[in-house]
Amino acid sequence: MPEHPTSVTFRKTSRLSVGRDQLLNLFEITLGPLVLVLSLWAVALSIQRTLAPHDVILALIVFSLTFPGSAQLNLPLVRVIRYIIAGWLSIAGLLFFFGYVSGYVGYFERDILITWSWVAPLSQIGAHIVLRLAAPAIREFQGEPKRAVLAGMNEQGIELARRLSGDIYSNVHVVGFFDDRTPERLQHRDEYTVLGKIQDLSAFTKQNHVEAIYLSLPMASQQRILTLLDDLRDTTASIYFVPDTFVTDLIQGRMDVVSGVPVVAVCETPFTGLSGLIKRSSDIVLSLLIITLILPLLLLIALSVKLSSPGPVIFRQRRYGLDGQEIMVYKFRTMKVMEDGATVTQVSRNDPRVTRLGALLRRTSMDELPQFFNVLQGRMSIVGPRPHAIVHNEMYRKLIKGYMLRHKVRPGISGWAQVNGYRGETETLEKMKGRIDLDLDYLRNWSLRLDLYIIAKTVWVVFKGENAR
Repeated sequence: MPEHPTSVTFRKTSRLSVGRDQLLNLFEITLGPLVLVLSLWAVALSIQRTLAPHDVILALIVFSLTFPGSAQLNLPLVRVIRYIIAGWLSIAGLLFFFGYVSGYVGYFERDILITWSWVAPLSQIGAHIVLRLAAPAIREFQGEPKRAVLAGMNEQGIELARRLSGDIYSNVHVVGFFDDRTPERLQHRDEYTVLGKIQDLSAFTKQNHVEAIYLSLPMASQQRILTLLDDLRDTTASIYFVPDTFVTDLIQGRMDVVSGVPVVAVCETPFTGLSGLIKRSSDIVLSLLIITLILPLLLLIALSVKLSSPGPVIFRQRRYGLDGQEIMVYKFRTMKVMEDGATVTQVSRNDPRVTRLGALLRRTSMDELPQFFNVLQGRMSIVGPRPHAIVHNEMYRKLIKGYMLRHKVRPGISGWAQVNGYRGETETLEKMKGRIDLDLDYLRNWSLRLDLYIIAKTVWVVFKGENAR
């Protein structure tokens, strides 16, 4: 018996869309690196009328450093522009430093480098705006959106459905929900269609060519999930679990294999494998560069601290580091006392314990500069959750759920919380909770680009004197 014409048409469109399904993703990861390369070549051609071998080599280096890119279409445009500028300043700074040290910079005409330094970020911003405007059309070009259903009409399922519906860059259309509860017990039944019971899901999927199924069922429903998965084996739909975040908050949740056995990472550091190598390498390179540049300033501050008040130049305090291990953190001494015992009082504004020079050092964060040596020692990172005194750790770990998860990474000289308004004193429990939320957000979303953005924004925050202690 021949298939129904509608079914044939739908399936042809579906196969076409699968072939183009990653088109927008391809643009997202290649656009930034390609624009940097093309802008360099365009500048070189306009000035010297030809591409020299060193132009090609530099283009390969730039592409390698920036690929894969991320267009971050779901972020506000202003924030993306900040990311682009911060990322470019960092990349350009590294290229110039190593080019100067190696002498490679001498191969280039000065006009080319100066022109490219401002053409490159402007080209990236312009290309991103074009991609943002073209993204809905690219999605439409991919063919009919994927038909998706959700099993479980609970909070995380509703949140996923809302985000998919509100995301103009998404190629997924939510058809409805399946849930075993009666309509009276479903809070969002007027917002979304309830298509049937869980047991009806497999038949509906086959009859309506559903391409994606999101299982938003409680972890406690193990037997029901296993039965449902068994029923869905007779379909071709892609199946995804939506984590029950009300049971546990996932940190770097992903699939992994341990001795050949598949496992799901629920709470893991983002710095494993290549990511860990990138993080540590960038810490070593940047801290060496910074220490070299600020060495005269370090000596001047050390002499000033020694002459301004009695006591040691360097204040050492025990903190918790990676995996909760105790480390010793260095700072320039800014106070008349050296608290590192069972009682440590946070520094407040106009604190009488702070020396006059110490107030200046704290306001400009120059008291933190010796911590670049902590970074070289491997005790700290340039970017990460700020370390707290051990006595404060022991207090807040009892008051704030998930507090110790921030120690899945090395503590940092600056962090995501510090550039988002949580620099300095946290005199209330709510402020500390806000800081911890941002620390965990950093763990979930780490990338080298985010680190570079935080470094650039730290300089701006310190320059403005926001939340100075």
